[in-house]
Amino acid sequence: MIAQLTINNKSIKVDLSKPLDISIPLGASDKNPIAWYLDQPKIEPVKDGEWIAKVSEGSSVNFNNIAFNPHAHGTHTECIGHITPEFYSINEILKTFFFLSEVITVVPETSGQDLVISEKQIKHLLNNKTPEAIVIRTLPNTNSKKNRKYSNTNWVYLLEEAAEYLKQIGVKHLLIDLPSIDKEKDDGNLLAHRAFWNYPEAPRLDATITEFIYVKNKIEDGSYLLNLQIAPFQNDATPSKPVLYEIM
Repeated sequence: MIAQLTINNKSIKVDLSKPLDISIPLGASDKNPIAWYLDQPKIEPVKDGEWIAKVSEGSSVNFNNIAFNPHAHGTHTECIGHITPEFYSINEILKTFFFLSEVITVVPETSGQDLVISEKQIKHLLNNKTPEAIVIRTLPNTNSKKNRKYSNTNWVYLLEEAAEYLKQIGVKHLLIDLPSIDKEKDDGNLLAHRAFWNYPEAPRLDATITEFIYVKNKIEDGSYLLNLQIAPFQNDATPSKPVLYEIM
């Protein structure tokens, strides 16, 4: 299905029958990716005495409880409420769902004992483009990202300067294939989150961060239409399903 759309006063054409899903599904198994020192998510049928809400156990329906943490168990989109004492809901913050985006692939730089993404790298890869959304794929990019156990691994992170640069050029939606844009153990400083959301000086309430994505190698760097789909949770973060479409 070919669609002609106008996004930010720019007319584009996309084939809606060819979505490029960059989310990681959430499952109740040890194959699920995990961060922040939690156990795997749980999806279990409701039980009431001897009755089990599972068709294979004799019930007329499957009726499951699900226990998970959006930040730790898969692709999620978060708003500034992640770092504020005031309550902000991603369901209230994110009002539109289609954005012109740029996919870039970054080879992290070594900084002491860390691997980081710098302002210089992002500036070079964007090459003067100022998209509303940016999708960052880090190398190496293997399938293991979809089930990796990230706790106590000191993952790659975004330097404060890089997040500051993205804010300055007007990027509103930042997507990355890591559990967090910040260093795993940073004493709660959250420098990249604070810089991107411009907190606390002049908070950007309409900006979002999506973490724990997976961008397949067959998806080339370049410009795409992004459909940022979220579940309507009244929470700072929610499971999400970002989908890219090639611009024709």
